Amino acid sequence: MQKKILVVDDDPDIVLMLTDRLESLGYATLSAVDGQRALELLESEEPGLVLLDLEMPRMTGLEVLEHLARQEQAASQSPGTAGPVILSNRPPVIVMTAHGTIERAVEAMKHGALDFLTKPLDVDQLILVIQKALEREALKRQVAVLREEVDSRYGTIVADTPAMASLVDLVKRAADSDATVLLLGESGTGKELFARSIHQWSRRIQNPFVVINCVALTETLLENELFGHEKGAFTGATTQQKGKVELADDGTLFLDEIGDMAPDLQAKLLRLLQDREFHRVGGTRLVRVNLRVIAATNRDLSKAVKEGTFREDLFHRLNVISFSIPPLRDRPDEIPHLADLFLRRYTKEMGKPGLRLTEAALRAMQRYPWPGNVRELENAVARAVVLSTDREIGPEYLRLASGQEEEPQVREASDLSYHEAMEHHRYFLIEQALKRAHGNQTKAAEALGLQRSYLARVLKQKQAEAEKQDG
Repeated sequence: MQKKILVVDDDPDIVLMLTDRLESLGYATLSAVDGQRALELLESEEPGLVLLDLEMPRMTGLEVLEHLARQEQAASQSPGTAGPVILSNRPPVIVMTAHGTIERAVEAMKHGALDFLTKPLDVDQLILVIQKALEREALKRQVAVLREEVDSRYGTIVADTPAMASLVDLVKRAADSDATVLLLGESGTGKELFARSIHQWSRRIQNPFVVINCVALTETLLENELFGHEKGAFTGATTQQKGKVELADDGTLFLDEIGDMAPDLQAKLLRLLQDREFHRVGGTRLVRVNLRVIAATNRDLSKAVKEGTFREDLFHRLNVISFSIPPLRDRPDEIPHLADLFLRRYTKEMGKPGLRLTEAALRAMQRYPWPGNVRELENAVARAVVLSTDREIGPEYLRLASGQEEEPQVREASDLSYHEAMEHHRYFLIEQALKRAHGNQTKAAEALGLQRSYLARVLKQKQAEAEKQDG
């Protein structure tokens, strides 16, 4: 798609020169000789970039920028707008000005101009500035799309019970502050979802939300992941590397599974929480950061303090504001809403629209104790979408009834991530097809709609993985 550039200048020779050059480079162009006409074209044509002269009749370039700024502010404050505007529809503006009016150009940048160039124009420099501006705009849009994808996956807290509604209200109030938050609850209850929501409801929403799992790495690797290292800090450290703490500057750092952090690292984390400063591994210079810390654990930290496995002073630093998230078995009224949310997500991802859960399936879900909480429910719905061959998903696809025979692979998958669970279910489907075909791979492949060579490759991969685990 051609990028459309609006050229605004009261000198027709400059307009002609610029439009000719831009069109020769493959851009589509629009032109205006005054600010009023420029605003009309901005409204009707939605150009991707504007070249704007500052000194023009009827309406100056600076007045155009002021008008755009007022429009943007009004749009961000209009009813129904959820939170701050992530990506403005306002195109990037490059202003053009004479040598004697540099101060005006600086003023224009304060009103939202991206860059300025002085006349007489160096066309090669102008083209370079345009390319950089369009690349920057494309990157902003990529970031906005990625953020929207993350928000859509993590941005829904179901609160269909009074207790959960009250909890969400308290969490929203806590989000307004920069106080450290400790989230408590069983695995799979949605602690990361709450952490992301606190970030989204806070003043730091436009800045990074950085996650680190305190149990996924060894102590040495976790320290490096948190604080980064200086060049030469250890063998292989050929360059300086910033850690997650530094990357979260001005944003939010989420420390998941904080209860499993090693004692030596707990002391270093305490220093960070107290002073908002730290040393990189192998470094002597203090690095200061401005961040909000949210921590989560499924452990009883009070008990861990008494047992001596968790520092009492760190516990009090983390426990400024704490929330306990109830397990899913204590809020069965929310299960249908959550199940529908996951059903819509996975039918879309797997290209199986129109599937619905039967009333019997929903009743089975509400009777089941969900030891894996919301994560297990999500995996159960994903599994049902994969296994279902009907338009309706009944209880038999969920495999939740306590007395129902269930393959070990399916049962174990409730504690896995979505992609790991899908890998489990792939092997499960193939094994079931092989049982029905009495071990005949050709018939099993036909029943599944697969190429026999693909099925053989999957089985070979599974065998290799098993041998690796046994070895």
